[in-house]
Amino acid sequence: MMEFRQGIFHKTTLESTTLQQSALHTTTVVAGNKRTHTEITDPQQQSAASSKGKQSQFQRPSVIAKKPPSLVASAINATDSDVASISEYSQRRIISATPTSASDRSLQLSFSRYALPVSLVENFKALGISEIYPWQKQCLLGPGILNGTKNLVYTAPTGGGKSLVADILMLKRVLQHKDAKALLVLPYVALVQEKVRWLRHVVHGIKRQPSDDDPLEDKDRLWRRRLDADHIRVVGFFGGGKVRATWSDFDIGVCTFEKANTLVNTAIDDCTISQLRAVVIDELHMVDDDHRGYLIELIATKILSLEHDVQIIGMSATLANIDILSQWLAAHTYTTFYHPVPIEEHLVHEGNIYPASSAASLLKVASQLRPDCSASQARNQPIRTIQPSSHKALKDPVLNAVVALANETARAGYGALVFCSSRNGCESDARLIGRVLPDTRQLDPATLEQRLDLLGDLRSLSTGLDPTLAEIVLAGVAFHHAGLTTEERDLIANAFDNGVLKVLVATCSLAAGINLPARRVILRMLQHNARMGRDLIGPSMLRQMRGRAGRKGKDEIGETYLCCRKTDLEDVIELMRAELPQISSGLTTERHRIQRALLEIIAIRLANSMMSIRDYLQMTLLHLSSSHDHLQTYIESSLEDLTNMGFIQSDSSGMYSPTQLGKAVVASSLEPEDGAFIYREMQRALRAFVMDGEMHVLYTFTPVQDLSVVINWQVFRSEIERLDDSGLRVMTFLGLKPTIVNKMAQGGNLKQTTPEEKETARIYHRFYLALQLRDLCNEMPIHVVALKFDMARGAVQTLAQTCEGFAAGTIKFCEQMGWGAMATILDHFSDRLKAGAKSDLLALAKITFIKSRTARVFYDNGFKSIAAVANADPKDLVPILMQAQPNKLKLNKSKDEEKYEEKLLAKAKVITDSANRLWQIEMQQETYEE
Repeated sequence: MMEFRQGIFHKTTLESTTLQQSALHTTTVVAGNKRTHTEITDPQQQSAASSKGKQSQFQRPSVIAKKPPSLVASAINATDSDVASISEYSQRRIISATPTSASDRSLQLSFSRYALPVSLVENFKALGISEIYPWQKQCLLGPGILNGTKNLVYTAPTGGGKSLVADILMLKRVLQHKDAKALLVLPYVALVQEKVRWLRHVVHGIKRQPSDDDPLEDKDRLWRRRLDADHIRVVGFFGGGKVRATWSDFDIGVCTFEKANTLVNTAIDDCTISQLRAVVIDELHMVDDDHRGYLIELIATKILSLEHDVQIIGMSATLANIDILSQWLAAHTYTTFYHPVPIEEHLVHEGNIYPASSAASLLKVASQLRPDCSASQARNQPIRTIQPSSHKALKDPVLNAVVALANETARAGYGALVFCSSRNGCESDARLIGRVLPDTRQLDPATLEQRLDLLGDLRSLSTGLDPTLAEIVLAGVAFHHAGLTTEERDLIANAFDNGVLKVLVATCSLAAGINLPARRVILRMLQHNARMGRDLIGPSMLRQMRGRAGRKGKDEIGETYLCCRKTDLEDVIELMRAELPQISSGLTTERHRIQRALLEIIAIRLANSMMSIRDYLQMTLLHLSSSHDHLQTYIESSLEDLTNMGFIQSDSSGMYSPTQLGKAVVASSLEPEDGAFIYREMQRALRAFVMDGEMHVLYTFTPVQDLSVVINWQVFRSEIERLDDSGLRVMTFLGLKPTIVNKMAQGGNLKQTTPEEKETARIYHRFYLALQLRDLCNEMPIHVVALKFDMARGAVQTLAQTCEGFAAGTIKFCEQMGWGAMATILDHFSDRLKAGAKSDLLALAKITFIKSRTARVFYDNGFKSIAAVANADPKDLVPILMQAQPNKLKLNKSKDEEKYEEKLLAKAKVITDSANRLWQIEMQQETYEE
């Protein structure tokens, strides 16, 4: 009767949990340890039961890490509230408001008006997409959208299918001509990698029709065409690279903001930009981000300045003033609030769960819970209550609610995504959740096998197995934050997406970083003004986190739970009331981004006079929010600054041209201010360069950008005390004083008031990072460097990856300036940093999986060349790979050891295959030289 009155026609998580728990043994807590009743009954029965299930239940302690005593999650009980809570899901089931292709043929991808190739339609179908949503149809059929004559800006909720619209339009442009190119611009490397994999599946086997202006057969050509000349090549661009990418390298380039800007600059300068037919910009709301968003404005404005047609497609889940973007890009706009999986929202306050059918309803519920709310005002009643916990670790009502809700979801067989405020908070919450979930004795063999496989994969990484993950993975729990390495995050995300893990505790960066939805999203709001880490949660981030609830094709509904305490309620209400931020230009912030905009267009010859510069800026987003006088002031002051810094020059007729230094700054993708700093540093290095050691070279390509790395001055002091004479000379040459470091280690303060003090602080910071690079280049594993410098492993890996990109830019800077010898030295150390090894291992490090310590172990065991590895039996490489593991495993001869050796054997086969490919290339090169 209650089910009918509440209007719920689907199986809720609560019902699923109840059914699941009825099939489990009852438990008794004895001395803090959770044991089944079979363990405390008759000894003979206990012996029989244990022997009967011995093979599937027993696991060696070498495999299963020790864990703290189990806890019991608080019960979640339904109340006697008569409040009717008709869910959106129930209404959709009754009304069937969403049309399907059965009633509307235009929802099929094969619909004639879309004019998609049959092979493309079949590829989409193989990936599970055979029809589109009504809103997607309306968006595609907008004026001039399908034929590419009109730009498009649209907004749709996270998980609403917005990417498919852009994919269809981008592929249509690329398929129109054999030389057509497209750029897909994304904010994060993880999104680039994910999108490259997806698009390669989408375009697999699709060929473009040869153009009529290329009638020659292969036999009549001087050079034979590539075998993949008619195929669509999808290439990802991110991080650093010594090879300069050109349009001939790809058909669809999936890029980060920085790489997309560089590609567009290069193409304009090379006069090959005419091949570009489409530019897709995801997360368009980041255009006013003070750190990187201005690059979106630079890219789009350059495209708008071109004389040929390029379709710009911008999308986001959180766009407020979409009209100004429409005006800027001359675009058709479309807005939808459709989510394919209905979302049920809840507010959890002081152990009570309140329903909310929408964000507005959620705000209303929160407002009614305020102490100053009128008593006469009708208040929402809780639909369920979370009982207080008797465990000391769960006394906090918010933490208790998070653990109880995560436990309920996991025991029902669904996935829960918990957003936490910090890395330490993620790990702490994950451990508590792991303690309330079923242990290995209660898992079915298949699930246990999958989680053991995941542990084996994590253990086989070069960084070893994180002790906290070792403790919680078998319970089906993990954490995800920037402190983990890329490889660890990928394994964990895939395991959660595949259902191997049931609970994932993450920082808010996951909401924007990768596409990883879940049945239930739990937001743990802390005091400190509703912060997640250092950043205050804004309405955009809140919407993205809540938008992760519900997985199309896997969950029939999604659930969000916003958990807060009394002291947080005011902040939560303020956050819920906040409007999405208004989009504005990022070119006129205190960072003087407009200087880079002007330097780039002068360097690539897009503008060279005051009139052409003014015409260019009139196409920016800045022009729509600034008066003519202000814009002219920005132009004049920025040109004067660029001239004073030596980046541009003007002649008597008022024509501007870049100097050699200005071209070098643009070629290396540096900010003007950073370029000036690097130039000063390089000039000083050219006068006296310390060549009898590594520190000066490593310092030279240490990034100048703020990497949010806090110096541990005690570690800094310890490291400089170990420096040799060469390292001390570098410190003296750079103006660094050991006495200052010692003062800071004792609690002093490094002044950063004047420009000179800021530059000095930057030098100290770069030298501290260079010390870490020194260890990485000398085969010290990432996890050891992290431990030594008291940093997270992911932070050290990010430093290394950022340095690779910065080193590539510095090399281009030196080449442009004519400093060939310096470029060669930096190039060599860039290779060493990428390999994580000394010079004698650079050849081996080209092989997949052979880096850093692993390369040294191979070398010491006699595999000193690519040929030696290529001709090796993969079975012979397994003991070497085991030797290279950071944690030596002491497994008895068991099934687990055999499984682990199988994983290493598979890795060995990949290694020998990679070595064979490299060896064949070497042999071909030797043949050509002869």
